[in-house]
Amino acid sequence: MGQRSRKRRASAPTTNGGPVKMERGYARSRERTEATRAALKPLAPGERPRAVTVAAIVAALIAVTNLVLFLVGWEVRGQEPSTSGTLIFCAVLATAAVGMWRLKYWAVLGFEMLLGIALVGTAISLLRASNLAAVALCFGIFAVCGPLFWFLIRAMARLQMPTRTR
Repeated sequence: MGQRSRKRRASAPTTNGGPVKMERGYARSRERTEATRAALKPLAPGERPRAVTVAAIVAALIAVTNLVLFLVGWEVRGQEPSTSGTLIFCAVLATAAVGMWRLKYWAVLGFEMLLGIALVGTAISLLRASNLAAVALCFGIFAVCGPLFWFLIRAMARLQMPTRTR
């Protein structure tokens, strides 16, 4: 009674390619992935990816700027920002900056997460932008965070690669 009256479909190849077509697609994807991995070169001793250096500098600048603006009493929407929130944010960015400067994978990954959150938040803010200045600010954030996010992906792959011994 609980079983359906229809026959179960076999996982054999069908006329439209079904499972066989999926297997070929997965095989092509694996080939592309392996080719990309083979093309990556491990970091040479003392080498620093440009994207990681730029990200470390950007994180340090944002941390210092936030701290300075907080100390001079800058108001956000007519109110003083939270002391603990500002100090925690500055500490997180400073930690990320130092970690990225030392080429630590966890720091780059954490900064990627912050960039992703900034990009999503900016996209949501763009939906509510009510004047040209707000739209320009959103596109400025996209112009900085988007390419940095993209270029850090390959740098992360190179940071994660094991060193090859010959």
